[in-house]
Amino acid sequence: MIKKGEILELEIESLAYGGKGIARVNDFVIFVKNAIPEQKVKALVYKKRSGYAEARTIEVIKESPAHTKPVCEHFDFCGGCTFQQLEYEQQLEQKVQQVKDAYQRLAGIEEVKIDNVIKTDQIFNYRNKMEFTFSNRRWILPDESEKAKSDFALGLHIPGRFDKILDIRECHIQPELGNKILNFIRNKAIELKLKPYDAKTHIGFLRHLVLRFGVNTNKLMVNIVTSYENTELLFPLVNSLVKEFPQITTVLNNINTRKADIAFGEYEIILYGEPIITDRIGELEFEISANSFFQTNTLQAEKLYQVVLDSANLTDKEIVFDLYCGTGSITLFLAQQAQAVYGFEVIASAVEDARQNAVLNDIGNVHFYKANLDTYFKNKGNFKELPDPDVVIVDPPRAGMHEDMVKYLPKFDTKRIIYVSCNPTTQARDLRILLNKEYRLIKISIVDMFPHTPHIETVAVLEK
Repeated sequence: MIKKGEILELEIESLAYGGKGIARVNDFVIFVKNAIPEQKVKALVYKKRSGYAEARTIEVIKESPAHTKPVCEHFDFCGGCTFQQLEYEQQLEQKVQQVKDAYQRLAGIEEVKIDNVIKTDQIFNYRNKMEFTFSNRRWILPDESEKAKSDFALGLHIPGRFDKILDIRECHIQPELGNKILNFIRNKAIELKLKPYDAKTHIGFLRHLVLRFGVNTNKLMVNIVTSYENTELLFPLVNSLVKEFPQITTVLNNINTRKADIAFGEYEIILYGEPIITDRIGELEFEISANSFFQTNTLQAEKLYQVVLDSANLTDKEIVFDLYCGTGSITLFLAQQAQAVYGFEVIASAVEDARQNAVLNDIGNVHFYKANLDTYFKNKGNFKELPDPDVVIVDPPRAGMHEDMVKYLPKFDTKRIIYVSCNPTTQARDLRILLNKEYRLIKISIVDMFPHTPHIETVAVLEK
């Protein structure tokens, strides 16, 4: 019997979806933090359940041949990158296996074939958006004195702690310019004696720093989130910032007076430049506001959308429905080769962004609707004037589709469904229903959007 608090020697077989290593003791599964395949580790069991246990590595007894030295000095403590210590090709192999496992277990497919794996050419500095947190409770590192100064931090949350922030000097998954701005703002805020926000007492001024990069346009947005409005406090910081970094095109102040630890506010103030930045994916240009959604890996997003376009097999004659269309990026991409594309999205601001992006790109064969897709298509009065779709695209949030929506999809009687997902487990769960409704799975593609993290983007193509 394995007990909580026990220290075990374990051999790591593979990675589970989410990034933990998988080990077994007499067929009993143990998920091990900070472990990679083919390692032998000494691990402490910190959680025990009837069907599994969880442990964390305290010593590597035998190293994996696929191990590589993490480039980030923060890797041992930061939760941003889960397996930066695993060679990139092995990361891809593990993600492929995780997709296969999910489809076998949850979709009931015995033989799973991955047709296309699209890796990235840029495994570092790829994120076009980063959110950092200010705090007066800095995480003290093990080699620091207990008396080390800890009343100011600007960085990322320690995994499992809402109140402790790891001070980040260099994040390797954002552009290098972002690190220079990050450190400048930290130092200047301390110099100006601006108070960081306390997540426990809810006292303090500075809450978040959000950086957004227009990768193909060289636009750069700095969004400073504060707990109340006081531009007089911010302008000395902002003036110094834009003087030091002329690459910055926009500085905004979002005011979040609520207790919720979120990096957008009830309203925003323009402190410098324009209220938006722009970026391009392929030939299309998109306006990006402080709080709008945009794929966080611009270069891989273009490859993802090309996979969707190729999978749709359009001939300029088709009617396409794009469900969960967000700000319309896939919708607009498909419109270039379709007769008309109809996008449906529940978030009103996203629908407005989508319509604006259509105008910006002079695309007239798209139509966007605000729709709660859990219930929208149950009421035929909502869409009785629309033509029947030839192709349906679904790109739901991580939780997947509502069961009612999954069951309704076959009623469109469309010849092709393309399911884009950032979570292969919920995708496989939904596919099980569709595959029992006259559809067959003809192709699976994986697009690696986020190296060194457990996130997986998949595109499944179904046909009647």
